[in-house]
Amino acid sequence: MNKFTVFTFLFLTIKMISLSMGENWMRFRGTNGQGIGENSVPIDWDEKKNILWRCKLPGPGSSSPVIFGNRVFITSFSGVKEGSQDTSKLVRHVLCIDKKNGTVIWKDDVDAILPEDPYRGFLTEHGYASNTPVVASNKLFVYLGKSGVHSYNLDGKKLWQKNLGTGSTSRKWGSAASPIFFNNILIVSAAEESLALYGLDPENGEQKWKSQADSLEMAYATPVIMKSKESRFDLVLPVPGELWGMNPETGKLRWFGKTNITGNVSPSPVIGKDTVYIFGGYPSLRRCAMKIDKQKGELSEEAMIWEDNQSSYVPTPVLVDGRLYWASDTGYACCADALSGEMLFRERLDARGKGSKGKPFYAGAVCAGGKIYVVSRRGGAFVFNADKKFELISHNKILSDDSQFHGTPAMSDGAIFLRSDNYLYCISE
Repeated sequence: MNKFTVFTFLFLTIKMISLSMGENWMRFRGTNGQGIGENSVPIDWDEKKNILWRCKLPGPGSSSPVIFGNRVFITSFSGVKEGSQDTSKLVRHVLCIDKKNGTVIWKDDVDAILPEDPYRGFLTEHGYASNTPVVASNKLFVYLGKSGVHSYNLDGKKLWQKNLGTGSTSRKWGSAASPIFFNNILIVSAAEESLALYGLDPENGEQKWKSQADSLEMAYATPVIMKSKESRFDLVLPVPGELWGMNPETGKLRWFGKTNITGNVSPSPVIGKDTVYIFGGYPSLRRCAMKIDKQKGELSEEAMIWEDNQSSYVPTPVLVDGRLYWASDTGYACCADALSGEMLFRERLDARGKGSKGKPFYAGAVCAGGKIYVVSRRGGAFVFNADKKFELISHNKILSDDSQFHGTPAMSDGAIFLRSDNYLYCISE
């Protein structure tokens, strides 16, 4: 076999492996948590159209599906009744589902470490399975709040588990942030459980670093990684009143900037060119853009490029072609110029459905094929153009499923994956 033949064989082998793996969506909101899909996905669906399969889930949840190769991973919970103090029968479920046909490949049931926060008040808005898993190094990592971090191989074998605290903040709203992976470090925000961020060894769960701060109370966002113009990588996380840039290798704070986003901060940061966009706050909603103009210390006052009060409470925006898109907590499709912050449109969406209460949107916006997808809790999913002018393309409802849709969609190989409290759906043409 000559060198050319060997090279051709290796190239084709690598290409076949790549094709078999497909488009992966391995963490909350896909690559670096930015909500951008590689391929177009369907723009309309209902019970009779474009639903390739649906898989019955063992209970509700607000986590999103993640995808690696031909496997989809998702979490749910069961064993509690709304309004009850009794959480003794609370169980979390970790599922691996076949991407092609929706059958369950394996499932692990994890009994809760007690005591847990009672299933009442604001916790009932999202439940006990809100943290989206992450896939890295051919392993699955799941954070289950007070029940800790669990590591599996992709065939479902439990490799290790580690507790990161069993505390609660004063509001007892439960865990929210999802784990991420960077440079062979598993990074977990246990803000609710121990007011700390952790860097863990993915092989055994051993602690590489811990960063603890009272400011993490009410910081529910999932952090992201930002590459600076100096080719430095920062772990970026908004907390009430501040934006942090940390060293992901050590957990040490590198820089910070002051914001007017106070109260609970739930949307994850969105990354632009040397700029971070932050949404959230309560009771006053805010959004702002901050230029990262320092490598160390406090950012300058000029770092605040713009700020405004037309924002989002829980859903994370998506940045496409210099514009930010999101569904607001009041039920509007919104678009703002990322450079100036100017609102380009704010259009009402008919997002109320059977059993609607509270804020109509929890899922973050995602983009595929030049289209923005926003999923309401009970009023269906909306698709509109990623453009300066609002154009609603479709409003999709699955009428046979009147449960809540909390999870942000995942996308892979021309399909979009939606989770409700009842089912996981694969929507594909």
